[in-house]
Amino acid sequence: MATVDDVEAALTNVIDPELGLDFVELGLIYEIAVDGGEVHVTYTLTSQGCPIGPQVEEQIDEFVSELEGVDSVTVGSTFTPPWTPDRMSEDAKFALGY
Repeated sequence: MATVDDVEAALTNVIDPELGLDFVELGLIYEIAVDGGEVHVTYTLTSQGCPIGPQVEEQIDEFVSELEGVDSVTVGSTFTPPWTPDRMSEDAKFALGY
């Protein structure tokens, strides 16, 4: 069975094409819930007008579905609370000059 840590590791493969950094480092993954073989991931985007939402959802589903013991993946987006650069890891802040 997959764990939250397993799912988070899989999500490091979801890359923001504009910034070249993964969604975990950017602080764009808001919640990961694992219930047996069911996984739910809530993410956000840097802005509401960002056009990559559908691509991100496909990638989240693809990478998490590959984990052993995962039967289904649901993906949801939110803008509450709004994303800010403060959510980024220290490595991401350094890479982007924050």
